[in-house]
Amino acid sequence: MLQKPQRLKRIQIVAVVFLTIAGIVNYLDRSTLSIANHLVSEELHLSAAQMGLLLSAFSLAYAFAQLPVGALLDRFGSRVVLGLGMLVWSLAQVAGGFIQTLNHFLAARIVLGIAEAPLFPAGAKVVNEWFAVRERGAPTGTFISSSTIAPMLAPPLLTVLMLSFGWRTMFIVMGVLGVVVAIGWYMFYRNRDQVALTESETAHLNEGAEAVQSPKGLTFAEWGALFKLRNTWGMIFGFMGVIYMVWLYLTWLPGYLEKERHLSIAHTGWLVTIPYIFGTIGMASSGYIADYLLKRGMAPIKSRKWPVCVGLIGAAAFTVPAAYTPSTTLAIVYVSLAMLFVNLSSGSAWALVSVAAPRHLVASLGSMQNFGGYLGGSFAPVITGIVVDQTHSFVNALLISAGVAFAAAFVYLFVVKEVAPAPRSEALATQRT
Repeated sequence: MLQKPQRLKRIQIVAVVFLTIAGIVNYLDRSTLSIANHLVSEELHLSAAQMGLLLSAFSLAYAFAQLPVGALLDRFGSRVVLGLGMLVWSLAQVAGGFIQTLNHFLAARIVLGIAEAPLFPAGAKVVNEWFAVRERGAPTGTFISSSTIAPMLAPPLLTVLMLSFGWRTMFIVMGVLGVVVAIGWYMFYRNRDQVALTESETAHLNEGAEAVQSPKGLTFAEWGALFKLRNTWGMIFGFMGVIYMVWLYLTWLPGYLEKERHLSIAHTGWLVTIPYIFGTIGMASSGYIADYLLKRGMAPIKSRKWPVCVGLIGAAAFTVPAAYTPSTTLAIVYVSLAMLFVNLSSGSAWALVSVAAPRHLVASLGSMQNFGGYLGGSFAPVITGIVVDQTHSFVNALLISAGVAFAAAFVYLFVVKEVAPAPRSEALATQRT
């Protein structure tokens, strides 16, 4: 094992710290409208249906922006594309503090969704560029954990900000914070091809990687060829099951505790943080588990795929008793364990991206996976709402989520396979089944 050069350590720390901070700001920005739901609807005289439209505008824009943004990242690099994305989403967030009509708010939310799209594919690309294969899991789990840390912080942090200064100021403050992070990212981060690496640094980064020359640019033919691979489709459809459950709990957990478990809003606000603490543990540990399995001799894709499968099966297994138990305490325990396992799966899925494609295609593959995940996940709030309206219970909605997660585990298990080493000209066409 080669010793890591000191300059490389500094580059890695800067990258992971900025990605994690950006992820937290990203999810806090997503949460502002949910926190200010009641005040916004009152001031702008919006119906429940119109608020629902506002809430869904972000996720749909975010999903469909994934495909082009992955190609842009692989073509122009994370420094420019993610930096510009952070700047634009932060300005859209600031604009939310000044809007006066529904149409203006819809436009701001759509721009927010499009501009936030580069973050996680960019993170996968950064990890692939600046970390050796054997150490990519830990940084992936670290920056991906921002997606559970922020929802845990959002209720107390944003509520205090909103009640102290008003919902418009809350939007503006969060937007300004994002602008500062965007400027810092562009000033301090560099793409790998922008740094003159020494022989020892290059040797460390290439340790354990296939001897594949990565070109500077990305061609449309290479991007399109990803859709011909079984792994791509396995990751797209498998991630649908991951994000379906993630979004069910993200959008309906407070409602589940209030309606199904008859808890007050005050109690719900505090209890919601418990599952997200467990979710953060699952997300953060995913990378370390993947790296441990790789060091124990497991092949790169298998070292990521198996934690994904275990996480999905575990999430399904604990969601079922959460649906049926009459005890509120046990329900919180089961939901917390389900959140731990589904976020273990989510983090492992992103760690999988960093080893399933050549360096110049990582962001494209990650964005394709994320597109599938959020396209499938966008159905979770709608289906859950319909089921609850018809049955006046969350039982069937939770069982559907468990079934989707269980099916997704089998997709990863039987569709995603280890990639056979091949020259670059054959790398997208050859896989060992």
